[in-house]
Order: sequence, then structure tokens, then C-alpha cells
Amino acid sequence: MNSALMSTPPQVCVLRAPGTNCDIETAHAFDLCGAESTRIHLLKLLENPSQLNDYQILCLPGGFSYGDDVGAGVIFASHLQGQLADVIGNFLAADKLVLGICNGFQVLLKAGILPGGATGWPPQADQSRDATLTWNDNGKYTSLWVNLGVVAPQNVFLKGIDQIELPIAHAEGRIAVSDPAIVEGWKANLQVAMCYRAPGEEPTELQEEILSYPVNPNGSAYNIAALSDPAGRVLGLMPHPERFLFATQHPQWTRLGLTGEGAGIQLFRNAVNYFA
Repeated sequence: MNSALMSTPPQVCVLRAPGTNCDIETAHAFDLCGAESTRIHLLKLLENPSQLNDYQILCLPGGFSYGDDVGAGVIFASHLQGQLADVIGNFLAADKLVLGICNGFQVLLKAGILPGGATGWPPQADQSRDATLTWNDNGKYTSLWVNLGVVAPQNVFLKGIDQIELPIAHAEGRIAVSDPAIVEGWKANLQVAMCYRAPGEEPTELQEEILSYPVNPNGSAYNIAALSDPAGRVLGLMPHPERFLFATQHPQWTRLGLTGEGAGIQLFRNAVNYFA
């Protein structure tokens, strides 16, 4: 937990770009948990990069930034690597948090913020990518609810969560790695944050065997659904926690007798509580 007690609510920058479409509900999720969020357009941040220093949490929400025209998150990521490289580096080095949801996860990975976090920033111009998020095995956009097991509980956003059910909605959500040794390194550093699991299955070790659809909806290597940086302060995940803030958002809420909050709100509450 952050050692500096804050007298004011943590400030959240929800950074959106052309094509982002989940920024309003993501900002609302943080606000429900006691933060003060501001939706900032990427072009405005490019005009004054130093304004990012005023925030404690940076969130890249879901959507289809720049229409995914040259690949999911690629153009958004290039902006982070360019004019924003210094301010992003300062943010990662400070005791602050970064969350990327769906397209935001794609941006974090393709920009080089994940998997290394502060230790891997800025990426070198000739640095090859060890991992990427690419097309689902079924070759199409897929939207459904999935079960997840938490493998890296030290990540700030996942504190107190063992298993969770959340919706996914993406076409390019499959983790692909160039070498199995890459995943072994992630495992050693507790960077595999969440994996797709069959309902009721215990979230134990990584499974090399790829689970079949719909348990693993995209064919992701080792059934990986989320990655953490080594420090546990950056999280990128394909599922959408902001779409399960209330029990009534679950498709079977009446049948299951769900009431009150949805499970997804805990990720946002954990982030806000980090600065309590």
C-alpha cells in the first residue's frame, strides 16, 4: 500500500482515443469507489503531457481505438511511445497504478508498458516483441461471460480475489508468445495475473494445455487472460470488470438470486483503497 496517506480522493485519468467506447462506465466505476476520475482525450494529453503528473491512476479503457485499422491498439500505443514516453516513464516509476481493459490491454502490451512495467520502459527501437495480443482462434469478434482464476494475487487490482466471472468482448484477445520460456519468466515473476478457468475449477498453476472454447474463448496461450508487471502496479486484462458493477448486469442474476454489487467493482475498489 502507498505509504503516503492522501487527504483527497485519488485522481484517475481515463485516457480515451478516437474509437474508445467504454470510458464513461469505466470512469463511473472508479467514482463509485471514491475516486475522482477525469476522461481525457489522447489529443489533449499530447498538447500538454505534463498534466498526467496530476493523477495517481491511469486507465486505458476498452473500445476500438482508431478503429483497430492497423491492428488492435497499435496507433494508440505509438503515441505513448512517442511524445508521451517521458511522462509515461515518470508515471510508471512513481508509486502509481495503471489499468488497461481490453483495447487498453492491447495498447499496454503493444506499447511495451507490459509486461515489464517501469523496468522495461522505454522500449528500445530495435526491441522485438516477445508476446502480443492477436486474433481469436475462431477468427471473429466474440462476446460472452467467462470464468477466471487469479494467479498473481499480489497485483494491487486483484487483492482478495481468487475467482471471478466477467464478460469479454473482443476479436483480438489471444495471447501469443514467441517462446514458451517467456511464459516461464512471467510465472517466476508472478506476472500471469488471471487465466481462463472452467466453472468451479481451482485457480492453481498455469496449464500448458489450452482449454477449449468457450472456457478459453480466444485460444490464448496457457489460457492467459491478464498480465501484471513485476511490481504488481500495472494490470492489463481482456475481460471487462466495468460491465459487472451491479448484480443486475449478470445475464442470470434472477436465476442465481444475485443482489447488490457485481464482482467487477472489486478491481476498482482495490485501486482506490491503495491510496487510502
